[in-house]
Amino acid sequence: MEKGKISSLQMAAMMYPTIVATAILGIPSVTAKFATTDFWLSPILASLMGYVTVYIAYKLHKLYPEQTVIQFSEHIIGRLAGKIIGLIFLFFYIQITGIIIKEYAEFVVDSFLINTPIIVIMGTMTVLCAFIVQGGLEGIGRAAQLFVPLLIFPLLIAIILVFPDFEFKNIFPILGDGIMPPIKGSIVPGGWFTEFFLMTFLLPFLADKKKGIKYGMLTVFVVMITLVVVNLVVLFVLGTTTQTKVYPLMNVARYISFGEFFEHMESIVMAIWVVGAFVKISVFYYVTVLGTAQWLNLSDYRLVIWPLGILMIVFGFWSIPNSMDLERFNLETFPIYAVLIQTIIPLSLLVIAVIRKRKSKRNSKGINSG
Repeated sequence: MEKGKISSLQMAAMMYPTIVATAILGIPSVTAKFATTDFWLSPILASLMGYVTVYIAYKLHKLYPEQTVIQFSEHIIGRLAGKIIGLIFLFFYIQITGIIIKEYAEFVVDSFLINTPIIVIMGTMTVLCAFIVQGGLEGIGRAAQLFVPLLIFPLLIAIILVFPDFEFKNIFPILGDGIMPPIKGSIVPGGWFTEFFLMTFLLPFLADKKKGIKYGMLTVFVVMITLVVVNLVVLFVLGTTTQTKVYPLMNVARYISFGEFFEHMESIVMAIWVVGAFVKISVFYYVTVLGTAQWLNLSDYRLVIWPLGILMIVFGFWSIPNSMDLERFNLETFPIYAVLIQTIIPLSLLVIAVIRKRKSKRNSKGINSG
């Protein structure tokens, strides 16, 4: 079905924007609501969920090296139960991809293209991602490798340009209210870190499979560092007002003033968001298409690309009618939803698979000794 191969580095390049793209815009205000001036600590605690999820995905891959979760679920818990679990994963990814597309469009319309119908933005991004998904995994891997520097460099430039406005005293007092506020603040980004389970759809197609766990863990660390730096930059510039902002990084960009021509550089944040969202949606789109084709036992996943694209747009509108519902979903529903689907269910599958493997080994030893 998928003949292409990617390197571990390309997998890392795909996973980095998949987490960061959504997080850098919303994570400062979301975590600041719970952790006030200690919200920069929350990504460090949230990353633990990422390390656990990568470990689970890799262990499942070691047991079933040529299969994705849609396929090995049937081997672990039986055909019928495996099909049900597979359907749950597919429903989750179709819905979440639709919500990501809607979130991207909401940001673009609210911040820049105020008079543009949101369906135009959603449809344009979906069509672009559909074309790259049609090109296969290798195309997405190369695009991610190309675009990740275009995501990182503008962010670094923005940080350098806003440096004169830093108020380092905003970080104090550190842990003035104890460790609980940062822990509460880590719950929402912890949900984003569970998206590393998408690796289970990429690991079977690695050209250098032995490096999979290394690059997976390294990506979690780099994502964590990125989010900590973004939170610190926002804290140093906005201080305690961070929690009142919808897109704090956008507000920080407005502080940029260098000479008389580098001012109000919101376009930098826009560029970061568009590039990151493109890679993120493409990865989710590809995973959903590949998983659906495997669930239906199709010979070619390209048959379902366009129907699923339409379905994702419909889910985006149906699940999240407006920006208030989107914020409520991200704060209240998504963390629990994501941890359940992408960490707890895979962990349960891993436990069952390990138990079954041990039992089969004991039985084979008993037969041989007999």
